[in-house]
Amino acid sequence: MAGWSAMTRAAFTRTGAARTARIGAAKAGTERPPRRTPALLRPTRFDDLGLRRALSDRLLPSLVAAMAFLAALALAGTAAASALGRQWQEGAGSVLTVQVPEPAAAADGANTRLDQVLALLRGTPGIASARALSAGELEALLRPWLGSGSGRIALPLPAVVDVRLSDPALDIGRLATRVEAAAPGTLLESHDRWMRRLAVLARSLQACAGLALAVVAFVAVAVVAVAVRAGLATRRGAIEIVHGLGATDGYIAGRFARRATLLAAAGAGIGAAAAVPVLLGLAGLAAPFTGQPEGTAGLAGALPPALWLSLPGLPAAAAAIGWLTAQGTVRRWLRRLP
Repeated sequence: MAGWSAMTRAAFTRTGAARTARIGAAKAGTERPPRRTPALLRPTRFDDLGLRRALSDRLLPSLVAAMAFLAALALAGTAAASALGRQWQEGAGSVLTVQVPEPAAAADGANTRLDQVLALLRGTPGIASARALSAGELEALLRPWLGSGSGRIALPLPAVVDVRLSDPALDIGRLATRVEAAAPGTLLESHDRWMRRLAVLARSLQACAGLALAVVAFVAVAVVAVAVRAGLATRRGAIEIVHGLGATDGYIAGRFARRATLLAAAGAGIGAAAAVPVLLGLAGLAAPFTGQPEGTAGLAGALPPALWLSLPGLPAAAAAIGWLTAQGTVRRWLRRLP
């Protein structure tokens, strides 16, 4: 018993000495305080500002998805207007119409005026084909103006020659002079006026599509700004506390911007993916107007390559809009705090 008491007294003596040494070291400032692990003070992915409640993961992505869907349609409209305008101009620029009065009249020798003009056209470099329209085709052309009795008209009709060019740079003025010399009174129409109108129409459609895209981008900025301001108002108390404890404007703005960027990019990805089936359907309907048989285009060839490249850019554009808008909105809001 006495031995146990002696051992107990020795243990207490050592404990007291160690405690006295720690107290002295603490007073002297030589002992470092115990190091705490940050994970014990701040759990992983700790949401100190309550951003999951401030910026909902349903409303903002849904609105951005709708904006991305409309942006995809605007991009498709721009690409379609460019492609159709180019094809229209190429089609109109490669066609000439020649009218030969008194086509059955003799020209030189046994050839008629029509034969003379056809021989000249077919022998001209840069012309792929020259074909005189039949009586049935002429009647079909006149039917909208003269009705069903256009075939029984007693007036002499000029022969109409459909000319297809293989060289769009062919000198039309020189060709018209040669045709006039071969058969006086022959008229040659190059459709320049229609080409200019088609060019203006194509540029107008592209401008409208670009304007629609700009409006969609402006609305997306407004949507993100309103959502961020609503989140700031919801978490005003927490933000003021964190800001008062020393959190910088950049830290708070960065937290909101990261949340807005993630939600905007996710919503834009959903909207762009939802627009692909619609665009493929519209491309199938427009295939006959683009010179491609309906149903023959594959998935990759149904849409222009530029459109396939621009669709993945919608989430990146939405992310940039979300980041910049959230940064500017939060920083302006923080500057107004007392």
